Amino acid sequence: MRWDPGHRSNDVIDQRGSGGMAGAGMGAGVVFWLLSRFGLPGLLVGGVILAASYFLSPSSSSEQRAVGPASSTSNAEDRTARFAGFVLDDAQDTWQRLFAERGQRYAPAKLVLFTEATRSGCGVGSAQVGPFYCGADQRVYIDLSFFHALERRFGAPGDFAQAYVIAHEVGHHVQNLLGATRQRQLVRGREGERTASIQLELQADCYAGVWAHSTGQRNLLEAGDIEEGLHAAAAVGDDTLQRQSEGQVTPETWTHGSSEQRVAAFQRGYRSGKMEDCQ
Repeated sequence: MRWDPGHRSNDVIDQRGSGGMAGAGMGAGVVFWLLSRFGLPGLLVGGVILAASYFLSPSSSSEQRAVGPASSTSNAEDRTARFAGFVLDDAQDTWQRLFAERGQRYAPAKLVLFTEATRSGCGVGSAQVGPFYCGADQRVYIDLSFFHALERRFGAPGDFAQAYVIAHEVGHHVQNLLGATRQRQLVRGREGERTASIQLELQADCYAGVWAHSTGQRNLLEAGDIEEGLHAAAAVGDDTLQRQSEGQVTPETWTHGSSEQRVAAFQRGYRSGKMEDCQ
């Protein structure tokens, strides 16, 4: 992907190595996104932050201020941090334009970079459960070590695979702004909740595809980028993760959708570039 390596985002809060977990409490029942199987055997943690997001208040602690990268971070990791900030800003610029076309205002999310664990408006987040979005404070949280796992453990390398992850989480922010996540609270019953969770995750994948479409229009795509994004979407399908971790597939426990469904959702958004096609 073509990007500016010198880019600095005003919407990134860099807490890497800052010790931001001191005195943190567990908070209410929090549900996180993606790839929770490593480090949590047998447990598949769901997608967006659900009902807890709307009953917990954001922390007023030091996470409110942007801090510089810790001195212990590597140059490669700092470059990844700048890339994440670039993708965040580019995706949010795209959504700001799309919202404006609908006569709506887009309120930007913040991206929090952390190491191992962090406090959020939805409770404590851990690197073990991967990137997540918290609707209570409208922030995306990522431990950059996740990208190493995405490449090495789940076989999805490339900068656009990383971009897909960020764009997916921004997609959850879009859902939050549009009220889709709040509607999720009205769902009752285990099967209904599971179906609604999958629908939200696939819509976030589609929104990631909408952003990817815009990058092609602005000459940011390089050869193989979309394939990297599709590969990442396939790598995190519920069936693929279950097959890898358990040796069998149990669709009745899915929370995000199959690899085929996730790829199709991303492709739908990418091909049309219209958020209406993600409903």
